[in-house]
Amino acid sequence: MTDPTLDRTELTARLSEQWDAIAALVADIDENQWRATTALPGWTVFDVVAHVVGSESWLLGERPPPHDPLTAKTDVSTLPHVRNETAVFNEIWVDRLRPMSGVRLLEVFRETVERRRKALAAMGDEEWQAQTQSPIGPVSYGRFMRVRLFDCWMHELDLADALDVQVEEGGPRGELGFAEFLGSVPRVVVKKGGAPEGSRITLALTGSLARTLHIQVAERAGYVDSFDEPATVEIQLPSELFVRLGGGRTTADEHPDAIVITGDEELGQRLVRNLAFTF
Repeated sequence: MTDPTLDRTELTARLSEQWDAIAALVADIDENQWRATTALPGWTVFDVVAHVVGSESWLLGERPPPHDPLTAKTDVSTLPHVRNETAVFNEIWVDRLRPMSGVRLLEVFRETVERRRKALAAMGDEEWQAQTQSPIGPVSYGRFMRVRLFDCWMHELDLADALDVQVEEGGPRGELGFAEFLGSVPRVVVKKGGAPEGSRITLALTGSLARTLHIQVAERAGYVDSFDEPATVEIQLPSELFVRLGGGRTTADEHPDAIVITGDEELGQRLVRNLAFTF
């Protein structure tokens, strides 16, 4: 059965809208705001947008610009938040673009995503289905584009938080980005949260992406429609907080009043403290 969240027409349209949403957030900010810190270690608003430029430029087959000889060289592999080769790649692009002004970066961003729109429109169905390397391993190109939507959606939230503005976190773009996010959660509750065999975990999400999720930990953890017995633990929290916990943007200890745990309190606390799986 075809995954409806990988529909080419829908996904490319939402990705295009996502790029527009990022551009709109930074269109009228001043240079001080461009350099405002975000929840991502070492990254400013400028750096987040530069990262998106780098990722989309790479998908166009381009390499990072040369190092600016007027700035000191940085060995990005030594930065404390850089933990793998993907992070090194990201940091190189960001570091090379930093000498630009924010206004110029926005011009480059718009130019880059316009070329990406044209490239996606010219792509055939065979290319959309073809296996390609991605940050989550070999997947279809279509699935990779859902990963890109998720990444850009998360970064829209990073920008909004840093600039202290509200954005719509649900809607069609949010739903597609959240679908990619949710795929990792069952694995995380076992690998990082230590949920034991037989655990029945209910996540009752409120807010923009409200829904109730049930995770059964058997031979493998996975979503189920319901449990035959009461949940081992139920965790109620806003979807907005859930996404930021999963993204490592904040911690559960910073939001004690927003999280309600029913059932196995120890397991629940362990889970909410160990949800981060992407940075």
